[in-house]
Amino acid sequence: MAKLHEDFSYTQDRELSWLRFNERVLEESRDPEVPLYERLKFVSIFTSNLDEFFMIRVGSLFDMALLKEEHIDNKTGLTPKEQLSNIFKAVPALCKQKDKSFAEIEERLRQHDISNLSIKELESSEKKYIEKYWKTYILPILSPQVVDSHHPFPHLENKALYIAVMLKDKGGETYGIIPVPTSLPKVIFLPGSSVRYVLTEQVVLEYAAQVFDMYDLTNKTIISITRNADISPEDDSFEVDDDFRLRMRKVLKKRARLAPVRMEIQGEADQKLIDYFCERLGLRKEQVFLSKSPLGMGYIFALQDKFPQTTLSRITYPPFEPQPSRSLNREESVTSQVLRHDILLFYPYEQMDPFLQLIRESASDPNVLSIKITIYRLASQAKLIEYLAQAAENNKDVTVLMELRARFDEENNINWSERLEEAGCQVIYGFEGFKVHSKICLITRRDKGDIQYITQVGTGNYNEKTAKLYTDLSLMTANQEIGNDAAIFFKNMAIANLEGSYRQLLVAPHAMKNVLLDCIDEEIVKAKAGQPAKIVLKMNSITERLLIDKLAEASQAGVEIHMIVRGICCIVPHVPEKTDNIDITSIVGRFLEHPRIYIFGAGDDPKIYIGSADMMTRNTDRRVEIACPVLSPQVKQRIFHILDVMLRDNVKARVLQSDGRYLKKQVAPGEALINSQEYFIAVAKEMAAKQPAPVPVKKKKRVLGRFFRMLAEKFE
Repeated sequence: MAKLHEDFSYTQDRELSWLRFNERVLEESRDPEVPLYERLKFVSIFTSNLDEFFMIRVGSLFDMALLKEEHIDNKTGLTPKEQLSNIFKAVPALCKQKDKSFAEIEERLRQHDISNLSIKELESSEKKYIEKYWKTYILPILSPQVVDSHHPFPHLENKALYIAVMLKDKGGETYGIIPVPTSLPKVIFLPGSSVRYVLTEQVVLEYAAQVFDMYDLTNKTIISITRNADISPEDDSFEVDDDFRLRMRKVLKKRARLAPVRMEIQGEADQKLIDYFCERLGLRKEQVFLSKSPLGMGYIFALQDKFPQTTLSRITYPPFEPQPSRSLNREESVTSQVLRHDILLFYPYEQMDPFLQLIRESASDPNVLSIKITIYRLASQAKLIEYLAQAAENNKDVTVLMELRARFDEENNINWSERLEEAGCQVIYGFEGFKVHSKICLITRRDKGDIQYITQVGTGNYNEKTAKLYTDLSLMTANQEIGNDAAIFFKNMAIANLEGSYRQLLVAPHAMKNVLLDCIDEEIVKAKAGQPAKIVLKMNSITERLLIDKLAEASQAGVEIHMIVRGICCIVPHVPEKTDNIDITSIVGRFLEHPRIYIFGAGDDPKIYIGSADMMTRNTDRRVEIACPVLSPQVKQRIFHILDVMLRDNVKARVLQSDGRYLKKQVAPGEALINSQEYFIAVAKEMAAKQPAPVPVKKKKRVLGRFFRMLAEKFE
């Protein structure tokens, strides 16, 4: 229960804040400076984000609403029912914006000979092609069903597509359902040189009457059901000796049958049909959302394989591949360089390869005794697993703490854990009630009788795919105090000790929040003494009430606070006498902003931490997280520069207002435009071009603009 005297004047609802973040994603689909096909991708991202929001957050609120003890949100004073009501009021307007953006983009794509067609738009030859495709490939594998006394209402899978129909015969009115087979391609491409296609569900919808040919079909529409997916293995009772992988497989099966929280309808639907499905699914009318655009947009990312190269170059971002790290000599082993100085990798502008190379070198290095690592999410194909397996096969002690409960990646992690065990790695699974979300790797070496540690701590997952899509930091250091802490951390994980003490690392759930509160207090003391005091924070979300209140206290004391918060932000800036000294921006662009960086101090040598944790209660209280201090002056300077550029961004940055709205920065006449992500791309290319390549390759050097070059000189 929230305290009755809780101050809500400078806080806001996390769910509405998240919806505003997704609205910023949707805004990218309307930005004329964003290439056309990339704008279509942003519509797809908005849609998948909203799907997950309903599965997790809305599902969780429905669960809380059923509890006997009423839960009151400590940022708003609202009950779960009140929060749900606000969500259901806010979402329809966003869906209308999504439909409008989708229609406008699709219309403009037709100018590039890329057409998503309705059946009515097909030419006669194309109509014949689709009819043949229907009879040959679709109709034979359909599993339609009428719903009557002999045919009970079927289970509708989460986010699957169905054709819902109203039928009439001599016996009266009834209803039918046709699942759109998942074994079929999402898109049917039509013959010809242009990219013309029809979505498979539209074909099934068109010919639905042929499926129920003994009835009169009076209404038909496409529907999709979103189910609550907020389930944890701790929610159920299992035998104590159950294998944890087996337990997770049971959880995944149960998730598919959880309660519906939303029904989406594409196209025209008779109200009687809507009422029928709502009654059967236990949904209220506010849980029904009408859409003019496709209910599943995952197909969009695969379309570009069909685009001619000339078209692709006009409607997509200029191609960019992560560049070699500026901090490394490509002719020398990564291990020897990390032993001499700390190395910071900045994804996706720099390659993840140096870290992978470090593991590969360690797998065959006779001086390496062990490799220990925590894994939360991996790509479906992962070199990291291959190198860890090689290390185990080379008789290194390899320990992997694999989090099997990484939401929606559970199956992937189960499979990887089995592969690692087969190779001889020791695999452990963490704790009851606490996800292990930390990103840390420890390599232990023996050199001339002395133990050496190399520690890597990151802000993002060891996922080789998302390392090209998400911005993240990865620090590799041979600092022995950090290494000692890492060794203690892995020992504590092995013996299920969540209350270990550490000299350098901040580790949740035991100590991280308290240390962060202490760091803020130190700045408050400085400000009250008339000394310069400053805090700079970058994260994905902030919801933790104690940290929010402490930041407000710091603001009132006169501490200068700059925050870059991509997503949920429950603290509101510029509230008089509460958060006057807090500025908050959000950057949404080509890459997903993901680093967590905490800086405390206004002098030349402030405290800097990077890590895996956001300022959220789930991170600080219910997860195992790690933040690592940055001790190298060179790495500190680089992080300062990264944040400085991001705070100068006036293209993709939106500024949070005191009323909860986000507005783009106003650009003064003659002021240079700074898109931080484009800047980092340009710098990465420029710096890579300056490095001698292992094999001489003639490349045309790209010259930075005057402003970009001025900023880049800080690195040189």
